[in-house]
Amino acid sequence: LQTLGILACAIPEGLPLALVIALALTSNKMADQNNLVKTLNSCETMGSATTICTDKTGTLTTNRMTVRAAYIDGVLFDVSDSESVGARVSQSSKVGADKKELVCQLVSICSMDESGFRYEDGSKIPHFQGNPTECALLKMSEEIGYNYSDIRESTPGRSVGTLSEGSCKGFSSARKMMSWTVPRPGGGFRIYAKGASEIILSRVSQTLQDGQVVKLRDSERANITETVISKFANLAMRTIGMAYKDVDSQDLDDLDPVLTNTDGSPAYTCETGLTLVGIVGIEDPLRPEVAPAIGRCYRAGIDVRMVTGDNLATAIAIAKGAGILSEKLHCSKDGKVLPFRAMEGRTFRKAVHDYNDEGEAVFNQEKFDKIWPYLRVLARSSPDDKLTLAKGLNGSRLFLDKPRCRALLDEGIT
Repeated sequence: LQTLGILACAIPEGLPLALVIALALTSNKMADQNNLVKTLNSCETMGSATTICTDKTGTLTTNRMTVRAAYIDGVLFDVSDSESVGARVSQSSKVGADKKELVCQLVSICSMDESGFRYEDGSKIPHFQGNPTECALLKMSEEIGYNYSDIRESTPGRSVGTLSEGSCKGFSSARKMMSWTVPRPGGGFRIYAKGASEIILSRVSQTLQDGQVVKLRDSERANITETVISKFANLAMRTIGMAYKDVDSQDLDDLDPVLTNTDGSPAYTCETGLTLVGIVGIEDPLRPEVAPAIGRCYRAGIDVRMVTGDNLATAIAIAKGAGILSEKLHCSKDGKVLPFRAMEGRTFRKAVHDYNDEGEAVFNQEKFDKIWPYLRVLARSSPDDKLTLAKGLNGSRLFLDKPRCRALLDEGIT
C-alpha cells in the first residue's frame, strides 16, 4: 500500500515535467532540421500544394549584385573575369573624364539614402546596405574613382542640409524607374534618371557618343537594344539604363500627353526627352541549391513558376539555369522558348482579361485556363499581375476536365 501511494503521488507530479522536457528536446531537434511546424493545419496545406510561384531576386538568386558589363559614352565594356567594369572604365581613354564623373554623379545622386556600403574589420569585401542594385552601382562608382558619399554631400539638392532644393521621384513598379532633380550651378536644374533599360531607352531622344550629345535615331535605338540590352540580358544580367536632362524650370508634376507608364498611366514630362548616358549589366548569380531543389519539386509533382519584375530575356536565362525552363519541354529545336512558356506582364494582362465599355479589365478564368498550364516565367510583372496569377490558379477547375488533362499530358505538360 505504501508503494502504491508513492507511485500515485510521484507519477502525476513528474509526468508533466517529463513531457515538457521530451517535447522541448524534440522541438529543438526539429528546428535544427528546419522542420518545426507550430500550426498543424499548415502541414496539410503545404502537403497539398501543386504549384510554387517564386520571385527571382534574393529567392532564386543570392541577392549579391555586381556590375559585370557596361555601355558608356558609346563604348562597350564586355564581361571580364580579370578586372572589374569600374576599373576598366576608369582606365579607358575612350571615355572622357567628364563622362566618367557624370556616370558617378548620376548613380550617387539618383539613389536612395539607405543604399550604400562599408568595409568591416579590414575586409576587402564591402557590406551592402539598402537596395542591392543601387549598391552595385555605387561600388562601380568607387572603382571608377569617385566616393558616393562625397558626391551626395557636395551636391546642392542632394546633401542632407539642402534636400529641400532638390526633388526625388522614387522608383515604382508602374514606372520602372526613378529620378532625382538637383539645381545646376549656372542656373536651371538637372534631372538624373535610372531604371529598366528598355524603359529608359524609350524615354531618351539623345545619347552620348564619343563625348558629344547627338540625336538618337530609331536605327541606333534598335542597335542598342540588340547589341547591348539583349546581349546583357541573355547572359542572365539585369540591365539598368542611366540618363539625364537639363531643364530651366522645376515643373516636375506635368504629365506627358502621349507617353505612358507600363500600367497605362501618363508619364511625367520631366522623365521624357532624356539624354542616354549608358547601360549597365548587373549579375546576381543563382543560389547553388536552387536547381536541385526545383528538380525535387518536379519529381514530387509540384510545378515551379518564376514571377519577376526583371527583363524577359534575363528571366528566361535565369529560369533555364534554375531548371524552371527545360530545353526539351519548353523550347523549340532552334532554342527559342515556345508560346505561353514565358510572357511579359502586359501581354499576360491582355491575354487573361476582357474589357468592358468603360475600358475596365475583367478577369476571364476560361482565357486564363488556356495559358497557365504552359506558363513558367512571368517577367516585367506588377504586383497586380502576381495577384491575378495566384487567384487564377486557386480558382481554376481545369483538373475536372479529364479530356483536356489527357491532351496536356500528351503534350508533356504535367
